[in-house]
Amino acid sequence: MSETARWYVVHTYSGYENKVAQNIEKVVENQGFGDRIFEVRVPTEQVVEYKDGKERTVERKTYPGYVLVKMIQTPESWYVVRNIRGVTGFVGSTTEPIPLTDKEVEALGVETKSVQVNYAVGDEVKIIRGPLEDYLGRVEEILPEKDLVKVTVSFFGRDTLYELGLGDVRLAEK
Repeated sequence: MSETARWYVVHTYSGYENKVAQNIEKVVENQGFGDRIFEVRVPTEQVVEYKDGKERTVERKTYPGYVLVKMIQTPESWYVVRNIRGVTGFVGSTTEPIPLTDKEVEALGVETKSVQVNYAVGDEVKIIRGPLEDYLGRVEEILPEKDLVKVTVSFFGRDTLYELGLGDVRLAEK
């Protein structure tokens, strides 16, 4: 049993995704599960459809037959979700649901991670982790979507570009 909220994938009958999501939200509201079940999503995407020579934008379910639930997994929360009409079970083992990994959550686009750094392109930074620890470098590019920063480090008068994690560098003290 975990004390942190994680994302779980709930399998539903096809076509019941929205109804299942609504019913979970009702149970959370009516039975006071707001401290264990935080968010329910039916992932959708906008698709352009051509029908009878006309273009229409429609919303389609990205993963038909699945609903994503962010919850703290307890016997009660698991029982409540599992017994909603239209739910066939959780993705994972039959005895206990398996949460999505952080990489899976990121790949599904369920949560966007906002990263704030105190340095910018052109700033001098100190590397605080890894084999280049304590070296100074200059920020060339910041790639928050990949959790990377490109830093030029000078060795023996020659500049070399390295890709490091955003948290592996900090603004150098002047």
